[in-house]
Amino acid sequence: MFIVKLQKNRQYPLDIPDDITVKHNDMVIVLTQKGEEAAKAEIVPVMVESVLKRKKVPSVPLVRVMTDEDIKSYEELKKMEEQGLKDCLELVKAHNLQMNLFRCEYTFDRKKVTFYYTAQERVDFRNLLKDLTKVFRHIRIDLKHIGVRDETSICTGAGLCGREFCCCSFKRQFDSINIKLAHDQSMPITPGKISGTCGRLLCCLNYEYQNYIETAKEMVPIGSGVMTQEGVGRVCALNILSNKVSVKFADGKIKEFPSNEVEMIDTDVNIEIDEDSTGYKFANMQSDENVNIDELEDNSD
Repeated sequence: MFIVKLQKNRQYPLDIPDDITVKHNDMVIVLTQKGEEAAKAEIVPVMVESVLKRKKVPSVPLVRVMTDEDIKSYEELKKMEEQGLKDCLELVKAHNLQMNLFRCEYTFDRKKVTFYYTAQERVDFRNLLKDLTKVFRHIRIDLKHIGVRDETSICTGAGLCGREFCCCSFKRQFDSINIKLAHDQSMPITPGKISGTCGRLLCCLNYEYQNYIETAKEMVPIGSGVMTQEGVGRVCALNILSNKVSVKFADGKIKEFPSNEVEMIDTDVNIEIDEDSTGYKFANMQSDENVNIDELEDNSD
């Protein structure tokens, strides 16, 4: 199966007519709702092909493989996009609009130009649009407001793991992400550790979450009184990956034990555990690092 990456770098199967031959990495012209667009045709592994078929991802029709003349026109189009972005940025500044304009994109047939921007509040760009029609004549103009997560998927890049962003490689939609996912996985509640380039919580916090929950169900819950080889204590933290529990004793010391070496007891254990002893710094993080958790959890994109 051949695919092309279009809007937000999402993969779409390529519908190739019988009379056209396509090779891997060929530049092609496809027909989309916007009009004719240029893209690279790529062969995908069987596993990816099966996923696209299972999810019934719609295919896009191939118009033709790009000729030398098409490639030259495409290179000119890229220069036009760079200049178009500069022109629009100057107008945004002149109108003093609170919007982050970051991309200008032409269709290959040059019948439509789209400007992508992010903004915290609604922007009244009617006067901007009037000025744009004077600069970009005889072409349809679209100002598209998108979220910061979509912005990152369009711009592409590499994540903390060193791999290409999930949002511009295989993810087709954003999942709801909240701070509880990081909390339950005992991750350090530090923005640099749990947020992506978009400034939102990492999408990958969802990937192994269910495994953590299932494993935690088999372990002694935090706050439980337990009997250990060193006496009675109270569980103050769980280490899911190593299957160990941290136990706090009456003298204030904290020691770690394999989960199968502690036994929960019914007796109330009067040992106070707090956020510092569990390893969670959630309450202090906002004041120490001046971070608004609500912004990290914003799922409106």
